[in-house]
Amino acid sequence: MNQTKQTYLFQKTGFKFLKHIMLFSFLLIQTGLTTIDGQKIFSDHIFDSRIRTTQLYREEWNLSYPVLRLNGMEKLELHFDLLGDHSENYYYTFIHCDKDWERSDIFESDYMNGFTENPIENYKPSFNTTTSYYHYTVSFPNDRVNLTRSGNYVIVVYRADNPEALVLTRRFMISEDALRIDITTQRPMMSADKNSSQQVNFVVNQIGKNIIDPYRNFYAFILQNGRWDNAKKNLKPEFYSNNELKYNSLSDKNIFSGGNEFRYFDIKSLRYQSEYVKSIDYASPGYNVLLFPSENREFKPYFFNQDFNGKYFIAVQEGRDYDTDADYVNVYFTMPSKQKIAGGNIFVSGALNNWEYNNTNIMEYNPVDGQYECTMLLKQGYYNYEYAFLKEGSTDGTATVFEGSHYETENDYTVLIYYRNPQERYDRLIGMGQANSVNKPSN
Repeated sequence: MNQTKQTYLFQKTGFKFLKHIMLFSFLLIQTGLTTIDGQKIFSDHIFDSRIRTTQLYREEWNLSYPVLRLNGMEKLELHFDLLGDHSENYYYTFIHCDKDWERSDIFESDYMNGFTENPIENYKPSFNTTTSYYHYTVSFPNDRVNLTRSGNYVIVVYRADNPEALVLTRRFMISEDALRIDITTQRPMMSADKNSSQQVNFVVNQIGKNIIDPYRNFYAFILQNGRWDNAKKNLKPEFYSNNELKYNSLSDKNIFSGGNEFRYFDIKSLRYQSEYVKSIDYASPGYNVLLFPSENREFKPYFFNQDFNGKYFIAVQEGRDYDTDADYVNVYFTMPSKQKIAGGNIFVSGALNNWEYNNTNIMEYNPVDGQYECTMLLKQGYYNYEYAFLKEGSTDGTATVFEGSHYETENDYTVLIYYRNPQERYDRLIGMGQANSVNKPSN
């Protein structure tokens, strides 16, 4: 190899290595600290206001939770839109996290095979929409990168020309499925809120001989409807015997507010008004959808209706390709209230806003009309949502004001079992179980 070619290769690989170091130096500095918009990097968050409709789910199953089986054949798909007439080049990478969503103390080579940074090459423009955008898709694992350890992960998308310009982050998990978890849900009998709450009990079986002190080194988490903002974390078992760990707490450690069935609306069509849609109007530059005023359900009896437990899916009736034919519309929410609720703010909450509380989904109180109001720019589809109250100074919203809470409500529950081997430097996700408060458990 001649000297010129050697110099070229050194400069090329050196630049890529420097770029890689810049990105992860930035992420390491931000670990555990607040960053853009006061959010943490290791969460489901959008850092660029032009990015909309971020979804991460199992391939061809857009209502699934983002969980993979280690060394399995399944894949996850990340979808998002960039509003505007021009595309941009994006890269993505992965960060392994511990059970508490902080960066793990292992190297990238310990959990990634292949390229650590990869371009998102699958993107296409919207077609015949009033709002122009580019739709981006990436599926993984793929022939460029594979993930080799179980646990918590974050996929990080950033601009190709600036590694510090983060675009979005999304959480997902990889499970070893080495355990059997038997889950039951019930109305709590020892709680003062037994009429409005649900208790999640579970037993961890088949622990195995290679596990060191599971009572001390196991950490159980419970998610309601796939959410992390109200998760029960780092639970310890009440009993350990006969190769089983039993989590049947008499305290409130495994008790959730039952909530209510989610509200919903359908905007797949802009020609026909569906249930809960009062009007559809076009006013340049786009469409406006006014929903009927919401009903205050706080003191209403429980009534079952089929929902998607806070999720949404993109669809369009007057088009073929949901990804690019669905338009963006302004959706107007109203909640009548004789007075403003003191001590906090009301938000339109759900997966439509990544379960976050910010300026895009906050409701303003209109004293003249006596109602809360919010406008959100949403892509055509079918949406679940609820109204959540966020106390001043708090980060955890509660959906009881305007919604009520019932022990009969249908909810999904996911139990995650993490194991920290004292001889290793990361938290393994060795088991996952799922159950529904109404239907039979599924594992």
